[in-house]
Amino acid sequence: MKLVKTSVKRPVGVIMIVLAILALGAVSLRSLTVDLFPKIDLPVAVVATTYDDAAPQEVENLISRPIESAVSTVEGIETVQSQSQSGSSLVMLMFSNGTDLDQALLDVRESVDQVKGMLPDSAGEPNIMRFNPDQMPVMWVGLTGQDAAALTEVADDQVVPFFERQGGVGSVSVEGGKEREIQLILDESKLQQYGVTTQSIVQSLNSTNQSASVGTVEKGNKDLQLRITGEFSSVEDIKQTIVQTEAGATIYVEDVAKVKDGFKEQSSLTFVNGKPSVVLSVLKKTDSNTVEVATNIEDSIKEIKQELPSDVNLDVIIDTSDFIQMSIDSVVQNILIGGIISIFILLLFLKSIRATIVIGLSIPIAIITTFTLMYFTGETLNILTLGGLALGLGMMVDSSIVILEHIYSFRQKGYSLKDSAIKGASELAPAVIASTTTTLVVFLPIIYVEGIASDLFTPLALAVSFSLITSLVVAVTLVPMLSSKLLKKAIKDGGRRYWFDRFLDWINDRYRSILKWVLGHRKTSVFVTILAIVGSLALTPFIGAEFIPSADQGQMEVRIETASGSSLKHTEEVVEKVNKELEAFDSVIETNYVSVGGGGFAGAGGGGANQATYTMQLIPSSEREKTTNAVVQEMDEALQDIPGAEITVSSMDSGMSMGEPIQIKLKGPEHEVLTELADQVVDEISTVDGIYNPESAASDGVPQMNITVDKDKAAMYGLTQEQVLGQVQLQFTGQVATKYREDGQEMDVSLMYPEDQRSSIEDLHDMKIQTMQGSTISLDEVAEFKQMSGPVSLLRENQQPQMNVTSQIVDRDLGSISSDVESVLASMNLPEGYSYEIGGQSQDMTDSFTDLAIALVFSIFLVYAVMAIQFENFLFPLIIMFAMPATVIGVMLGLFIADIPLSIPAFIGIIMLAGIVVNNSIVLVDYINLLRKKGKDRYEAILEAGPSRLRPIAMTTLTTILAMVPLALALGEGAETQQPLAVTIIFGLGVSSIFTLLLIPVIYTLFDDLTAKITRRNKNTEEA
Repeated sequence: MKLVKTSVKRPVGVIMIVLAILALGAVSLRSLTVDLFPKIDLPVAVVATTYDDAAPQEVENLISRPIESAVSTVEGIETVQSQSQSGSSLVMLMFSNGTDLDQALLDVRESVDQVKGMLPDSAGEPNIMRFNPDQMPVMWVGLTGQDAAALTEVADDQVVPFFERQGGVGSVSVEGGKEREIQLILDESKLQQYGVTTQSIVQSLNSTNQSASVGTVEKGNKDLQLRITGEFSSVEDIKQTIVQTEAGATIYVEDVAKVKDGFKEQSSLTFVNGKPSVVLSVLKKTDSNTVEVATNIEDSIKEIKQELPSDVNLDVIIDTSDFIQMSIDSVVQNILIGGIISIFILLLFLKSIRATIVIGLSIPIAIITTFTLMYFTGETLNILTLGGLALGLGMMVDSSIVILEHIYSFRQKGYSLKDSAIKGASELAPAVIASTTTTLVVFLPIIYVEGIASDLFTPLALAVSFSLITSLVVAVTLVPMLSSKLLKKAIKDGGRRYWFDRFLDWINDRYRSILKWVLGHRKTSVFVTILAIVGSLALTPFIGAEFIPSADQGQMEVRIETASGSSLKHTEEVVEKVNKELEAFDSVIETNYVSVGGGGFAGAGGGGANQATYTMQLIPSSEREKTTNAVVQEMDEALQDIPGAEITVSSMDSGMSMGEPIQIKLKGPEHEVLTELADQVVDEISTVDGIYNPESAASDGVPQMNITVDKDKAAMYGLTQEQVLGQVQLQFTGQVATKYREDGQEMDVSLMYPEDQRSSIEDLHDMKIQTMQGSTISLDEVAEFKQMSGPVSLLRENQQPQMNVTSQIVDRDLGSISSDVESVLASMNLPEGYSYEIGGQSQDMTDSFTDLAIALVFSIFLVYAVMAIQFENFLFPLIIMFAMPATVIGVMLGLFIADIPLSIPAFIGIIMLAGIVVNNSIVLVDYINLLRKKGKDRYEAILEAGPSRLRPIAMTTLTTILAMVPLALALGEGAETQQPLAVTIIFGLGVSSIFTLLLIPVIYTLFDDLTAKITRRNKNTEEA
């Protein structure tokens, strides 16, 4: 080949190109974004709308339903889900894969604009946004040491602005802080004395607190801007605001209200390791490097600590980059170990340090070049792309081994160094290219795979493909060039490693004897193979299935839910009891962050005063004896004895938002019936072995008091229903009258009544309503009261009411548990019009397996097509393809022995095997054909080809298998994700290689006999 000749004749040019590629790769490596997993493409949009103080039923009917109807017609939408809860509506739109989300968001915005006018006047502006899973906090930082008010001031004035200036930081949000507020606490007796209404106070504050430009005037040759400044400059200005009474007199605000510079009532509390704190969550920019952002924040913490008050502590609570860094480090370590093993195998077989260097150089060059190509294709450096490199490590040297072996053969025939390099590489270059192509084409059907499987498969496929293409180019350029310069003493017989040659000779003799036996017992050999395949398939029920293996990240979540309507103080008391129980786990808990009444980790948890969410980071897995799941189960048992609350303990996902393992969607026309069915389903599936902490999305109803205004009676006093409700709202929740700015900060100026007048049910019944004439009447005179229970939130999917039941799983694989849950649900007699659907990871697993199975079928077809082109024959590829069924034996046996369920990584390994296992068969069949062309009969050709090809087959197989052993052993953090892939390749390729050396010659003879028989029959027919 011309490329080979050029590389040998111009070594300086080749070396310069290689150095340039290495330099570019080094730069690319520094620029690559580091993350735990590839970016998951979720084409999801969210429409969020507020409707203050409205019940969930009103939110559903007046907000959620109109928006659902409007957006359902947008092209590309697969599912529309809505969640209606008190005061807010959340409509989530899931689009089909491949949808242009930017255009879809424009269409959604147009549809929402059409119904905006139909929404209630008091409803907030619908907020349309793209759901981005990357917008998860990179780090949580805790401020402790002072009270919440002082910590909030430190956070807002010093820490947040400083953090947001750091490289890669998108935004920093504060949780658990106190928000400053100017409170006007009204005196009802003074209001009646002066005849002042609350509305007149609001109007006076608003009209006084204004600034505006009123024009310009000339002064000499200049125009002066006229501006009236009337904004409040101090709290004293608010006190001195003039209010006009009904009688025409003037009074000041402080005459009817106590003006207090205070803080809004806290709706949530946060504690770090049991201490009151303010928590800052740091979000990165979309295209930023997670590890780099976390490092920048840690460096900035050291810097800003010197400027903070001495009694304020600023510490990292949870750093998601720690696990990423440890996972990446463990994969890199496994790559290095695998590389060393591969080099050792080469040295053992080649018996030459120079020859080993020639082939071994293809590994770093292929890896560095792969980094360059990953950078230009926008891929991230994660455990799957690095796992792909570790996977391709052994295969990188395959092409170089074959080329070098052939160059050796020409040296033995007496050719010069240069001629041996040119002739040896040129003759086998087409075969090597074809062999590499069979491995690469298995990745082409990825275009037919969608969803999470595609998001995970594509980066790994690209990493392996880049490394193999690079190693192929190295094999046909750099290897011949280095061979022509370095291999002057290439061949050595005997010496220190002669024992290994004798061992190979012994293996060859045993192989030749076995090969003679199988050729003499062809039917028995085929029957035993079929029996082995059937037997391996019988292991399927014992293996099971799961979606993606979860890595032991050491993060846990404890969710506490007290009775609906519980106060924040009551929930805090339950949290204190939990803290005492958690003291027994101090040895394994590194950090402990609890949000009472807030969102918790990543926004999970309730947001209600009756809910609290713990987020715990355990010490690294290498420093503890128990797994995260074991700690979860122990902690769950310890916390179940705490009365007055439902407590759920669960491990957290390893960086991927894949939903709950088991999710059951109940659908039907009535929310109330669905709530009852959900409770039944929880009871039924609790009997399934492996189901852990099943939950219904239906919460106990929030106790509420319905106030029904009698419009006729209200009209008699000159009042409307809106005016009555407005006064009730002011009495119990307050009203923002205006804004006050001080030192660049803006805060609310709120009217409210004293707390002792708005805390009990008696205060509601005794409440006085002001009429338009200034007199007062009792609320009882114009309204009726009825106590009842209202739902917390209402769910809908595709414009139909829905209720979800979710569950964690333990001690069993997802596939087996899902099957049992299906059986339980099928035995339940649901009312007419009600149905169920399995979702969550179980559904994702089924969909992904289906897509990957289709990809596998296409991959096998493409491998056959490539071989048919290579051999220019339809029969020989068919013989070679018989190496594939034997792969099933190794895959099933490997998963069974390693006790690993079938998962997406394992399935990807099976697809890759379709392209790998045929390479050995190609080498064998090609050589048999070559010997037969030279005049040898079939039997002799097979007996000579098998043992002579055993050495290169053993070399390529061992380098591929042993390079993946560290991955298969799951050494280090996060290695559990790649373990099924490595186990599948190791056992599949290992067992397949044995069957290749024994079964393929048998199949070859059977097909050859069949061909001869058909040829004779056709010849006899023609003669007849």
